[in-house]
Amino acid sequence: MTDWIKAARLRTLPLSLSGIIMGAFIAKWRLYGEGGIWDWKILALALLVTLLYQILSNYANDYGDGVKGTDAKRINEAEARAVASGKITAKQMKNAVILFAALSFIATIALLYVAFIPNYMNEFYIFIGLGVACILAAIGYTVGKKPYGYMGLGDIFVFIFFGLVSVCGSYFLFTKTFSWDILLPGTAVGMMSMAVLNLNNMRDIESDRLSGKNSFALRIGFKNAMIYEMILLQLPLVLILIFLGVNGFIQQQNYYVFIVMILLFPLAKLRRNIMSVKEPKELDQYLKQVGIMTFVMAILTAAGLNLFN
Repeated sequence: MTDWIKAARLRTLPLSLSGIIMGAFIAKWRLYGEGGIWDWKILALALLVTLLYQILSNYANDYGDGVKGTDAKRINEAEARAVASGKITAKQMKNAVILFAALSFIATIALLYVAFIPNYMNEFYIFIGLGVACILAAIGYTVGKKPYGYMGLGDIFVFIFFGLVSVCGSYFLFTKTFSWDILLPGTAVGMMSMAVLNLNNMRDIESDRLSGKNSFALRIGFKNAMIYEMILLQLPLVLILIFLGVNGFIQQQNYYVFIVMILLFPLAKLRRNIMSVKEPKELDQYLKQVGIMTFVMAILTAAGLNLFN
């Protein structure tokens, strides 16, 4: 059981929850202002679904990299990967991927039933397709003949599914509407998620080169990947600030909503620490920190918007 828990990589879970929290509580704030109803059951099911997606992705990643031999070349990390280390067989991990894909689909149906049935049938079917796309994206990063993670497309998929789909999708589950300004926090969470993936790929840049995994970091080189990382960590709070600005909080002098801006200081320190790294393997310690920072950004944004509702 311990090996399965390690393979689930619990440190990645706060990142996956961030988009749901961001979208759900922006929806709560907006519905409160419009006299709408916010259903906590949708939040609970959405959190369950995203956790299942994340664990599915981690198991599929472990399986895909394991059978391709990619993890065997990661001297600093191979012992933490279940298939590569032999703690879990490839067949067992494949069965776990199938199981979690099924559980994810069942949980998705339950979520969409609560959110859309019986009055929003078209949306129900559209979101089923979106749920299937999420499951396929979770598996396809490293699994298959042409996994997109090996073609340098991981950043794009992470931005779409961890950012736009997670934030905008969860917002829609509550409000049944789309507003252009939700793209701002969606992009912010997406960029922070990309920052985590890029750090991971920067850390593994040499082993990925040996195994033929052409991540985006490998394609542009370590130095440019570091510049890219700084941009990804710099812009999210700017986007959140713009979101708060276009919704009139500056004019209303509701300054408590800007509590999220206290992250300017720890994020600045985090960027300095990352830039000071001399060896790629030293980046591993910052993966969890960026994930937690994303989670805190979502929590503080939610708290600022809803504190006095």
